[in-house]
Amino acid sequence: MLNENHAFILDFPEFKLDIVQLNHDDPVFKTDMQQYHQLDFDIRELEVSGSPIDDTNMHALKQQRMALKDKLYQQLNVHHERAGK
Repeated sequence: MLNENHAFILDFPEFKLDIVQLNHDDPVFKTDMQQYHQLDFDIRELEVSGSPIDDTNMHALKQQRMALKDKLYQQLNVHHERAGK
């Protein structure tokens, strides 16, 4: 679906408090989160403007977003498990 918002907190609302805490306390998480949001914004802007880049480059951007999302989720999951103990 074009121009779909993949904001991290929208995809994982059950971890909202963890996301806020990590974003505040963990500079690596915060940097990764900022990169993720910028990449998601850039992809959505390209989609709205009719994808003025070729399919290969668009696919590469989406793969970067997915890899960053996986990294963020792993960090989030570790934090959530530690907080629960």
